[in-house]
Amino acid sequence: MEHEIAKSYFLTKKGKISYHSRNNPNQIHIVRYADDFVVTANNKEVLKSIKYILKTFLADRGLELSNEKTSITHINKGFDFLGWNYKKYNEKLIIQPSVKSIKKVVKKLSEIIYKNKTSKHEYLIYKLNQVINGWCNYHQKVCSKQIFNKLNYNIFNMLWRWAKRRHPNKSARWIKNRYWRSKGTRDWIFSNGKATLIRPTDIPIVRHERLKLDMNPYINKQYFLTKQERRKAKRRKAYKETVAFKSRLTRMNDLSVKNA
Repeated sequence: MEHEIAKSYFLTKKGKISYHSRNNPNQIHIVRYADDFVVTANNKEVLKSIKYILKTFLADRGLELSNEKTSITHINKGFDFLGWNYKKYNEKLIIQPSVKSIKKVVKKLSEIIYKNKTSKHEYLIYKLNQVINGWCNYHQKVCSKQIFNKLNYNIFNMLWRWAKRRHPNKSARWIKNRYWRSKGTRDWIFSNGKATLIRPTDIPIVRHERLKLDMNPYINKQYFLTKQERRKAKRRKAYKETVAFKSRLTRMNDLSVKNA
């Protein structure tokens, strides 16, 4: 696929294919993951031409582009790719979880809670943690802090309805004391003492480190091992800083209430 586009837009004067930027006046870039791909350029007409090239390429192999998923749009309007939304705000590119991805995870969490109306507290926490941890770890590389806050709010509301449904004749204080715990300066922790629900807001944002494109995971194993360890260290450091900040903020709030 990339080769077909290159034959039209990356040919040198000698007729050879070169992806060097000097031979790319239309600023064409191709990113592909499995059967999902995105092509960028600085000209709408160029993208229309590339779309025709791709249609022809796939048709020769008995395939076709999905009209529902395939579109040509400006970066200021944004587009979705691999669960993320790419959009420029005031000439600054912002990457954040897409609306579809957010709705999908909320729906999945809602289904888990609904199917476990009578399950044990600990089992529900285990099932929810699997989804929350996986989804937040995937999106922690981009601008997700506000999205994590909203997800945290949605989860709390769903769990509160779950608890109220189990005990319709009990008071709010009784339900809170049964299903939510306090730990140090933190309150409203969904836990049974053994298992604790992960809060999306506790997962820190750790930016993705750029990968050297000339590295091979089979040849340059040490590079990838070092990169993996460095990322783990950054995540541990970011997590500790997040917990420490939340603790300080809670203590400040407590002091302000006492002083009032």
